[in-house]
Amino acid sequence: MVGVGLDELPPLPDEIATDPHAGRLDPREWFRDPSRPFEIEIGSGKGTFLVQQAAREPGINYLGIEWAREFYAYAADRVRRRREASGELTNVRLLNTDATEFIRWRVPSAIVRVIHLYFSDPWPKPRHHKKRVIQDRFLADAWRILEPGGELRVVTDHDELWAWDSQHFDRWCAQGPTPHWNGTHPAYERIPFDAPDPAGEGELVGTNFERKFRTEGRSFNACTLRKRA
Repeated sequence: MVGVGLDELPPLPDEIATDPHAGRLDPREWFRDPSRPFEIEIGSGKGTFLVQQAAREPGINYLGIEWAREFYAYAADRVRRRREASGELTNVRLLNTDATEFIRWRVPSAIVRVIHLYFSDPWPKPRHHKKRVIQDRFLADAWRILEPGGELRVVTDHDELWAWDSQHFDRWCAQGPTPHWNGTHPAYERIPFDAPDPAGEGELVGTNFERKFRTEGRSFNACTLRKRA
């Protein structure tokens, strides 16, 4: 089964009101081999990155999270057809939900090797900025679920969103406390973004969005945040 169903992800329990850990479960158990390294893609779209990357890395389990139901269904069907035709992509599952809420309430600490965040919605109107993925609370949650040395990889074509993201990244890579982080050392270190293998020449990721935006002449920004122990 490609899509994660209610039997695997039941509703949050009532106890969540007093115990923030009450809804935690281990999404690695949704895969045939839970012992493999585990990565999450936020905003899988039509599944191009997942299909390409998971085929090249069969020893890694990939969970793609997509909020838009039509894109989720398209990507899940794409993975299913590839699986039936070639036997590949048994290391991919798709989830239709809000990724930030799933990470906050469901995912245990220190189990994710990489979080991929490519071309997320820029939510350009100021009143919608609170809907952007990169927030102080998200960076705290991402730090918690990443294993030591784990990475948050980000790519965007939207300059104003990049300025917003960079402001947050600078804060979380600096010495001292930040919102939702009371550590005495930086939570992350910022390192260059390395394009994954499926990316073509001159591409960062090789998704449908990137290829469309390149034909429109847009510029791109990318970086990686590595979790500091």
